[in-house]
Amino acid sequence: MTDNAAAHALSDPATDPFAVADAAAAVIRERTGVASHDVALVLGSGWGQTGDLIGETLTTIDNADVPGFAKAAVAGHSGVMRSVAIGDTGRRALVYGTRTHYYEGHGVRAVVHGIRTAAAAGCRTVVITNGCGGLREEWAPGTPVLISDHINLTATSPIEGANFVDLTDVYSPRLRALAKEIDPDLKEGVYVQFRGPHYETPAEVRMAGILGGDLVGMSTSLEAIAARQSGLEVLGISLVTNPAAGISKTPLNHEEVLEAGREAAQRCGRLLAAVVAKI
Repeated sequence: MTDNAAAHALSDPATDPFAVADAAAAVIRERTGVASHDVALVLGSGWGQTGDLIGETLTTIDNADVPGFAKAAVAGHSGVMRSVAIGDTGRRALVYGTRTHYYEGHGVRAVVHGIRTAAAAGCRTVVITNGCGGLREEWAPGTPVLISDHINLTATSPIEGANFVDLTDVYSPRLRALAKEIDPDLKEGVYVQFRGPHYETPAEVRMAGILGGDLVGMSTSLEAIAARQSGLEVLGISLVTNPAAGISKTPLNHEEVLEAGREAAQRCGRLLAAVVAKI
């Protein structure tokens, strides 16, 4: 399926997005030879290498071969999904090397398609990661931060119709406690999603802080909402790749994001591997 066809399949109002997710899950089952996966991981900017530390990759699937998916649109992301053995537990992780961002213009259905596919593939837990700007000066680039809550400033939702979903504990307290057992030094913060693709202005960053935000970025909250709608337990982890605008002493650029990810890859990879093994 071409990128345009993938986008169209989900943007057509007559299309059931959950049916597309079911079709994608069927392809994953056929390619991997397993009936279901247990945990899904979305690897955001700066997290690309960490999937290698979770376990052995047993199957690699090109995104473009799966209904509703498209190739990676952001530097530093991988355009494949992998079926990874979680140690010797017999369980499987479905690892996405990229995500569709809202700013790409494919619509919110495409943004959350990976999450809905994970649920259709049998996953009951999803770990959502991202690279972000930090509002706290003590959080140096390369610092992983658990997401305790979010503020969605995209002015949209992945939920359609009168389907009301409780987001009180959208980011699982149980999973956050588990992560802190593994790394007691982990901090928590509130993630604020902007639409992007431009970086936030210093005034917008100040606004985010006044609203209660600690982290700013262009992903995650829409995926987390869709995950809760599908009954998935969510663990969100941000990698602070740079101080946010107005806090940073230098202009922001995407290469800075990638470099911070490279430097933090081992710590983040070990953290993810240990968390996934315990989920």
